[in-house]
Amino acid sequence: MAVEFGCSNPSLWREALSAYESRIESLNKSNLVSLDDYYRNHLPPLLRQRNPNPFITTSELSQLMRWKLARGKWRPRLLDFVSALDEDLVKSASRKAFKSLPDISKAVSELTVLKGVGPATASAILAAYAPDLAPFMSDEAMEAALGNSKDYTAKQYLLFANKLQTKAKVPAIVDELIDLFYKIPFIIKNYKNVNAIDHQMEDNMQELSSEEATFTPSDVERALWSSVVGTKLLSSKPSTEHKTQTTTSKSSRGKRKR
Repeated sequence: MAVEFGCSNPSLWREALSAYESRIESLNKSNLVSLDDYYRNHLPPLLRQRNPNPFITTSELSQLMRWKLARGKWRPRLLDFVSALDEDLVKSASRKAFKSLPDISKAVSELTVLKGVGPATASAILAAYAPDLAPFMSDEAMEAALGNSKDYTAKQYLLFANKLQTKAKVPAIVDELIDLFYKIPFIIKNYKNVNAIDHQMEDNMQELSSEEATFTPSDVERALWSSVVGTKLLSSKPSTEHKTQTTTSKSSRGKRKR
């Protein structure tokens, strides 16, 4: 069953989210499984390990772009643009963007100065670092949440992000912790083990959010994407009944011809 954005049944959302990986595999796109694993499981800890002054590199951005294009529509020129970006420029822009959080609007603006990086790609960068704040701007989730996936402006992304944040229903106490975590990174500098503190805060956020809300905005995006793709896959497969009727009809015609 497809999950509509207005659905309030947590079990249906969990079902859609749990089917995400199988839906990725079912697309049978070259390297998509490994790219998705990189984007969801390897890139985020890499970025967070660089706290309190995180950044993304040109090669990491290129891999992220490959993932974005493989999961969506392939636009090779975008990959060419980001792969040719100066390393220092990418690091500088991404540092400013991550430092701007939780102000998503400012963070997107800092990233879109890079050639080939629009609001959608900027959202993918932010979602890799802060999935609890910034969901990826996928066509499928945009269509489900806003009824339109053609407007790739920063203004539209902010509306989209706000709707998914609201849908995720993150408790206020978690929201306050997130705000504190992103606004005053200089506090973390006073500690020797930055990574340990980062992970401890992240674990606490997860523990608190599990009391009242299971989903992050990024979880909501993936659940919507999974649901839309699943529906398309089902509709593209002819039903068994239809196949049987077609086979029977052909068999009958064949017998009459004989």
